[in-house]
Amino acid sequence: MTAYTLAYAVFLMPGARLGRRFGARSCYTLGVLGFTGFSLACGSAPTAAILIGARALQGAFAALMVTQVLIAIQEAYDGEVRRRALGAYTAVLGASSVLGQAAGGLIISADIGGAGWRPVFWINVPVGVAIAVAVRRCMDPEPPGEAASIDPVGIALLALTMVALLLPLSLAESTSLPLWALALLVLSVAGVVALWVHERAREGRAEAVLISPSLLRRREVSMALCSQGLARSAYFGMLFVVAIHVQEGRGGSAVQAGLIPVAWVATFTLVGPLLNRLGGVVRQRAAPAGGLIMAVGFVGAAAADGTSTSFIPLVVVAFAIGGVGYGSAFGGTMAHLTEHAGAGRAADVSGLFNTVLQVGGSVGVALFGTLYLVTAADSVDRAFTLTSLALAAASACASAAMVSATRIGRTRPPTPSLPPTTTSEERTTA
Repeated sequence: MTAYTLAYAVFLMPGARLGRRFGARSCYTLGVLGFTGFSLACGSAPTAAILIGARALQGAFAALMVTQVLIAIQEAYDGEVRRRALGAYTAVLGASSVLGQAAGGLIISADIGGAGWRPVFWINVPVGVAIAVAVRRCMDPEPPGEAASIDPVGIALLALTMVALLLPLSLAESTSLPLWALALLVLSVAGVVALWVHERAREGRAEAVLISPSLLRRREVSMALCSQGLARSAYFGMLFVVAIHVQEGRGGSAVQAGLIPVAWVATFTLVGPLLNRLGGVVRQRAAPAGGLIMAVGFVGAAAADGTSTSFIPLVVVAFAIGGVGYGSAFGGTMAHLTEHAGAGRAADVSGLFNTVLQVGGSVGVALFGTLYLVTAADSVDRAFTLTSLALAAASACASAAMVSATRIGRTRPPTPSLPPTTTSEERTTA
């Protein structure tokens, strides 16, 4: 699992850049075929070492595949059509989360041919082949976006930073960090600084960059990404804490722990298409309001823990409310970023957005999981209540960040996008 997570996180930004250079359809097809091929390798792995290696390569191709979706939507559509496409994308994400969990559980329980967990990977093969064929039939080829070189030093610095950040969060004990984990976290901070200095220098020389500092300096972009990182950390933190609390804290079953978040995902799925039917003002306020609705859901979950017999029904209702909030925040933030980043910035938006989601989720599990486990040593009920309130606070902060992003977006028009290869004189003229 860690091998997949690390490879996926490292290759999100390079995958987006490759899509910008060679075209979204070509890179998406390659990502699907690579993911499918290494799914087959995972399911057929004779040893754990081969399984881990295949999982890492599967994660790399998954990153290449995933990043092309926002690029394709942003470059192919505009206005109302783009909003419908983003709404459909949000709905697919929510529905696939439910279907994937359910299908995986059923496949493992069935123990098809005595193969145990292996068919969970094999099922990807026919699906992947079907998708690859459908892409060739349904997705128009597009000319390559730019012939600029890839930034190898930037990729190396990003890889070092992501590994140094995510490895201790994935492998270290939840209640304590050993010395090696602390050292890696310090190294990740140094990596961020080095990457920023390097990318600023390349952008100043009008060379191709992996991450655009000029885009991140625009608050309507940076604050929107910050908002989504906070919301994602709260969502993933909730998934971890609920699983532990229901089973170990309240003596519930694994089935109960797995079904409770379905209410969240179900309402999340419905929000994306619904937003497109509402007025423009409502859509603009969806992302800021979404964080507050999430906070209401978490506060409801905290209140539910004081009950004995009705805990699960009340938490299900609270999470249904939270799902509405996260769906609003997720879909609204995507629409905001694609509208304010400007044309020609599709690769930047896709890479940054997906990277923030990955980092936010990992940090959320580590941070809120640690809070729960440390507090649970004294009182399990108090641990869930305090953690739920902390999740509510993070959601409220996500709302505040999005308010800042949308306020600036309304008062300042989007900056005209410029290709990374423009000279300093051309940028000044523009």
